[in-house]
Amino acid sequence: MSTGTLTIDLNAIVANWHALAKLAQVEAGAVIKADAYGLGVDRVGRHLAAAGARQFFVAVAEEGVALRRAIGSGPSISVFSGHMAGDADMIAGANLTPLINSVDQMLHHVESLPGHPFGLQLDTGMNRLGMEPAEWSALRDIALAQNPTLLMSHLACADERDHPMNEQQRMVFEDMTEGLDIPRSLSATGGTLLGEAYHYDMVRPGIGLYGGLPFVDAVPVVTLDLPVVQVRDVLAGETVGYANAWSAKVNSRIATVSGGYADGLLRAMGPNAKFHHNDIAVPVVGRISMDLITVDVTALPQAPSSLQLIGMNQSVDTAADFAGTIGYEILTSLGSRYKRVWLE
Repeated sequence: MSTGTLTIDLNAIVANWHALAKLAQVEAGAVIKADAYGLGVDRVGRHLAAAGARQFFVAVAEEGVALRRAIGSGPSISVFSGHMAGDADMIAGANLTPLINSVDQMLHHVESLPGHPFGLQLDTGMNRLGMEPAEWSALRDIALAQNPTLLMSHLACADERDHPMNEQQRMVFEDMTEGLDIPRSLSATGGTLLGEAYHYDMVRPGIGLYGGLPFVDAVPVVTLDLPVVQVRDVLAGETVGYANAWSAKVNSRIATVSGGYADGLLRAMGPNAKFHHNDIAVPVVGRISMDLITVDVTALPQAPSSLQLIGMNQSVDTAADFAGTIGYEILTSLGSRYKRVWLE
């Protein structure tokens, strides 16, 4: 094969969902937006639904429609972007639950789909989505009369356990929802790990399902192996790649692997990145280009047929560190050229 192989362990995703649900001791939903963080919403969705997940969350209505086709009519699918103009047919047809973010969305929803279920998203300080306290206070009685199914908010700094913003947002959420007999949800993966006070009636893990931080105990989900196209001997003083970016200090063996920034392997990884062959780390040399990456394999006893970027030796977050980014970006950027293998 001339393209990389992306192996996705569906059982590991389920194991991570079970682990976070056990930790929270409340209902655990599953955030499956962005094509299940790039890993295939149809297969991931079906596997989680078969394991017992009954609450799914997506970013936009179009994602909800695709998920509904995959998992059928049983589980609930909530839409973070709420009820946008033009979404009514999708919301009704796929039985989606918009998470209303504003007075305008509330009015649009009850006028276009009277009686259709909805949840409410409250802004507790992130200033991204949801009703701010003043707006919520003005709309509260009207919204509650329509029987919302969920009240939720989102933590801005949950990845930092001791950040004061976590408790500040929790207290605002408490104040905005005090005395209401409606299911509440504040936490995604990071908030789930903060402890019982942040769990309420439901948690909504996302990145933790897919093996990413801050869930350090997650079962690894993704393996990425790239085939070696060619191996060449490079003499001391010779250069490799665009702009002569790397010069060999000693005679070296350079492997060219099939993959590049067109496949989500960010150019910024550059000289910080390493691949592995078995347990031996080998460094990237020269610039990452659109389709090819050059790797110094001088330390290997023989020329490899493939090299591994993500796997048991380094996680998706390690790969992200090479580019100064986060695991989310790497997962959701992995391109369409890979052969995807799902382990079930």
